Amino acid sequence: MSILDRFRLTDHVAVVTGAGRGIGAATAVALAEAGADVVISARTEDQLEQVAERIRGAGRRAVVVAANLAHTDAVAGLAQAAYDELGRLDVVVNNVGGTIPNAFLDTDVDYLEEAFHFNVATAHALTRAAVPLMLASLGDPEEQRQKSVVSISSTMGRTAGRGYLAYGTAKAALAHWSRLAATDLAPRIRVNGIYVGSVMTSALEFVAGDPQMKQQLEHGTPLGRIGEPEDIAAAALYLASPAGKYVTGKILEVDGGLQGPNLDLGLPDLAPDAVTAPQ
Repeated sequence: MSILDRFRLTDHVAVVTGAGRGIGAATAVALAEAGADVVISARTEDQLEQVAERIRGAGRRAVVVAANLAHTDAVAGLAQAAYDELGRLDVVVNNVGGTIPNAFLDTDVDYLEEAFHFNVATAHALTRAAVPLMLASLGDPEEQRQKSVVSISSTMGRTAGRGYLAYGTAKAALAHWSRLAATDLAPRIRVNGIYVGSVMTSALEFVAGDPQMKQQLEHGTPLGRIGEPEDIAAAALYLASPAGKYVTGKILEVDGGLQGPNLDLGLPDLAPDAVTAPQ
């Protein structure tokens, strides 16, 4: 067997959330090119259909589920959709998430809870629904596949930067959730994550039109460039495939070498008169 064969996912079935564009779309296509059929979900159906065409162009089946994945019932339902439509479930990629940076005093409790819900609770809901279906085929003595869960965290989940309290806290929680879930689900299901650096997705569209800001991101990254969605997709494929079969409970750093934030949001120090003291 060639080492490249370890990256094959022939006839596996995967679910990828947030798959309408960016990292999710690139990951869904990468899994299909490696041989998997893929359930893809996001809010916008026309974006999903474009990704589905790329999956079908790779010779694999695509199931499109347009849904608001902030709702845990909707995201959990993707596991059953994969099993019903494609007959099994082998890989889950928890990619939906994100939170807009905010100053500390503008980050109220609701904002923090929403960040946790969108980045962590959704991943737990999908994975919890997926586990029984992943295990369903393991009663066959010829079934030797490990199942795999990959969650997309962020460099801000392991470093500190002003303005990232809600986002970084949620992504740190997602990373540790992955470690804890890996312990609970071993040895049949591997659970890993990716600390993602600055990647040119819709979240960084504002950078494309601002050469100064783009230069700040590039100069602040040891490898001197902003990442591409395919950089993350390649890492997700490694973790999802037999190439990563001896890896669980780990968070892979795919961030261009970052050791801290590479974008200064310009948030000032708190001033003594920043808020009115409680009476």
